[in-house]
Amino acid sequence: MTACDLAIRGGTIVTAADRFVADIGIRDGVIVEISRAVTGAPQEIDATGLLVLPGGIDAHVHLDQPTSDGTKMADDFASGTRSAVAGGNTTVMPFVMQIKGTSLRTCLEEYHSKAEGNCFTDVSFHLVVSDPTPQVLGQELPALVRDGYTSFKVFMTYDDLVLNDHELLSVFDVARREQALVMVHAEGNDAIKYMTTKLEAEGKTAPYYHAEAHAQIAEREATHRAISHAQLTDVPVVIVHVSGRDPMEQIQWARGRGMKVFAETCPQYIALTKDDLKGLNMDFEGAKYVCSPPPRDADSQRAIWQGLRDGTFDIFSSDHCPFYFEAPDDVGKNNVKARTSFKWVPNGIPGVETRLPILFSEGVSKGRISAERFVALTSSNPAKLYGLYPAKGAIAIGADADITLWDDQRRVTLSQDILHHGSDYTPYEGLEVTGWPVRTILRGQTVMLDGEIAQQAPQGRHLKRAKSSLGYP
Repeated sequence: MTACDLAIRGGTIVTAADRFVADIGIRDGVIVEISRAVTGAPQEIDATGLLVLPGGIDAHVHLDQPTSDGTKMADDFASGTRSAVAGGNTTVMPFVMQIKGTSLRTCLEEYHSKAEGNCFTDVSFHLVVSDPTPQVLGQELPALVRDGYTSFKVFMTYDDLVLNDHELLSVFDVARREQALVMVHAEGNDAIKYMTTKLEAEGKTAPYYHAEAHAQIAEREATHRAISHAQLTDVPVVIVHVSGRDPMEQIQWARGRGMKVFAETCPQYIALTKDDLKGLNMDFEGAKYVCSPPPRDADSQRAIWQGLRDGTFDIFSSDHCPFYFEAPDDVGKNNVKARTSFKWVPNGIPGVETRLPILFSEGVSKGRISAERFVALTSSNPAKLYGLYPAKGAIAIGADADITLWDDQRRVTLSQDILHHGSDYTPYEGLEVTGWPVRTILRGQTVMLDGEIAQQAPQGRHLKRAKSSLGYP
């Protein structure tokens, strides 16, 4: 037996592959013992009757990100990571947004300065490539991959972010050469702009029509095009925030041909539909649900659940992108310009704190997926996909003691009043969930207990990453 400074006793440990009752011994923030009985630890946590899960890893969040339209993101690193630990997460993966005309490394340094000393979770950055200049492709990206930033995101829509096909292929080629992973926001920009112009000409400008403009057809086409580019360059890709059956079929088609195409989906695609964008009566309340891709219909929800069960989806992330609804100085979703047309409504909804409870309740508690599958989707697979495993995403000897204690019987009604994010609303207001995180432990230290943030000061660290253990041998 190994001397421990903390023992977690009597809980049911659930991993991606197994469940069993055992004690966990922790020393210096690392798991050093898993046995029938850990003895001699000066500090003990009684987990009897609780599930003991690896800490959640939310691999897709946006924090303190500048916008091009004057609106303001509602979470900085302190409020966003505080919200994350309240929801049972121990690691989040935000994006470094490259501003066109600016060095990618300069943008990265700015995000590090925002995050330093302000994070309640551990943090690891993805890079967004919006300006793939020869210097970025030839010097910055290769150097940054070697520094542990082993994933890039590219966009196929948004005028200030979209890359053309040649640019996409160039980024994919660098990723393959450096053994990095490419994340793709797959929506066809031209199709969306065409539909937007058509709907506006017909006077259809309410937030609901955002869902019509961002049609699933445009997502399907872009997904197929991204897969084709990945096939041409022989690079593994992640199609992020997949919303329904059509793009799923493209992913399944690629996998049937042996391609390494990974898929992510999010809470909005199992808990919301496009009808939520109608608001109370096609009014502006629907702007609270505007995100891209938008929620779809009941058939899409059924398809998403099938994909969560059968392995089409590798990970389940929040795509936390929080804006204010009402805000002074016209910086929220409810701004003057947004009221003229859905195309000006800021795209994004808060969700980092509610991600785990929604999937557990709708999935595990309702018998759609097992608790082991829940762990795989929300912790173990993100760690493997993005080069953090086995230090993260595992309850195993040698892993970081990142642990969430989960009451699988507790019922909670989601409400803005109980959440910790910076936004002034939640799109899941009134949703009752069964299953709730009651304690979050980061490297052996309790950071959340019964909904209260327990740390006196943020202890989160930045994590350098290896290459994807799923994407590359």
